[in-house]
Amino acid sequence: MKRFTIFAIVMIFSLILSACGTSQKTSDSTTSGEGKKKLRVATEANYAPFVFLDKGVMTGFDVDFMNAVAKEAGYEIEMVNVGWDPLFVEVKDKLADMGICAITINDKRLKTYDFSVPYYLSTNEILVPQGSDIKSAADLKNDKVVAVLGGTTGQVAVEKILGENNKNIKKFDNNNLAILEMTSGGADAVVADNAVVQVYAQNNPNENLSVISDKEGFENEFYGLMFPKGSDLKADFDVAVTEVLKNGTYTEIYKKMVWC
Repeated sequence: MKRFTIFAIVMIFSLILSACGTSQKTSDSTTSGEGKKKLRVATEANYAPFVFLDKGVMTGFDVDFMNAVAKEAGYEIEMVNVGWDPLFVEVKDKLADMGICAITINDKRLKTYDFSVPYYLSTNEILVPQGSDIKSAADLKNDKVVAVLGGTTGQVAVEKILGENNKNIKKFDNNNLAILEMTSGGADAVVADNAVVQVYAQNNPNENLSVISDKEGFENEFYGLMFPKGSDLKADFDVAVTEVLKNGTYTEIYKKMVWC
């Protein structure tokens, strides 16, 4: 996410929140005040730099942000690593109170889930070996094999370029497996969230990888906290997200991350 300054990000969200308004804070339907229940938050802890394990401890931007927002809202939380696809099932079936893991807000998901006001601006980018002839999203059409994390907007973006069910799209359960497929010669490129591919290339210099940005080829996306449809928690967390974005906490979390 190198092309967006912290100031620009906060300003963008300030404008969004001003335009959309925020929900009035309400009490949770089960308990209130100091008696608010502890919330189960489903995530995928294999998605650096947003959620990942460091010596067995869950860490990352979304972990710090979730803790800050929960504190602001007055809730205790337990973040549970369930995996990418299962986190959607858990939230839908109300086995988890909410989910977080760089989850893009889009029309398809809004049919099944509720989302908080947005908290992060992202776009997809392309990870390739250095020297690749892939220089843009359009170049993926040239009979290139592309690895993606299944069920993500990265998959959707590639399908828009190559077509659904294209044999050259390889889907994996996590981004690390998708990247391993490329570095082992099984794919020409990986398409994923910009921070994910940038941090991977930065942290693995010996693999000689390049990140391709294409503003025309990929649309901007916004992440949000994901709730079961009709969740009473959305109102509380809309207010908390807004406050964390405005009071400087978000900036401090962002500044300490590895992409800065």
